[in-house]
Amino acid sequence: MKNKMGVAGLIAVVQLSTAFVQAQEVEPGFKSLFNGKDLAGWAGRTNHWSVQDGVITGQTTKENPAQGNNFLIARDGDKDLIVADFELRLSFRFGTNAWGNSGIQYRSKAFENYVVRGYQADMETGPTHTGGLYEEGGRGILCKRGDKIIVRENPAKPNKGAVEVVGSLGDTKQMQSKIKAGDWNDIIIIAKGNHLQQFINGMQTVDVVDEQPSKSAKNGVLALQIHAGQPMQIQFKNIRIKTLD
Repeated sequence: MKNKMGVAGLIAVVQLSTAFVQAQEVEPGFKSLFNGKDLAGWAGRTNHWSVQDGVITGQTTKENPAQGNNFLIARDGDKDLIVADFELRLSFRFGTNAWGNSGIQYRSKAFENYVVRGYQADMETGPTHTGGLYEEGGRGILCKRGDKIIVRENPAKPNKGAVEVVGSLGDTKQMQSKIKAGDWNDIIIIAKGNHLQQFINGMQTVDVVDEQPSKSAKNGVLALQIHAGQPMQIQFKNIRIKTLD
């Protein structure tokens, strides 16, 4: 029988197959958290999160704004995925909008209506914060890009902690020059004990030792953020994780 699929249909099948294969090919010891097809294994507000062209896409518009920051949360069956000591690898890019603000939550706490608070590997379309460590709903900016820090208890401001900069990882402006606007960037997050490290495109951007027991987190959920504000698009792909001993 003559094949009636046509060139367009064949291309679509090849693209879908390629996306699925890429989602399954991970480094030894790593597990893929995204199948390249749909949001199976994730939970979030369906009016903001979807899969487009084989990648996870967070999208807001003037007609469909975010009512507060919200998150796409990784799941483990019928419950949230809890991460402790791990290495996470993935790629992200912002859309063509002039503005964008997002992040990757880890060891965080989930609340109703897909609100998440905790450690966040920060990212934006601006020139300052991508690669930094922010604490959503908590201590705010913990580590600026390029810094190596220790966070300790601060009796005078117990909700903020005392941050000591103990070293430098490089010039933040030079780091910004290696972050690709509107294109894919690779990010790695390593969390082991109270030591947190983040890398973008092969360069380490923060090094944090969190010695504030009242605020530090040893485990929690993993999630992707879309920020309230102007219309924006953020995309993620090739999400894989390895548990560290």
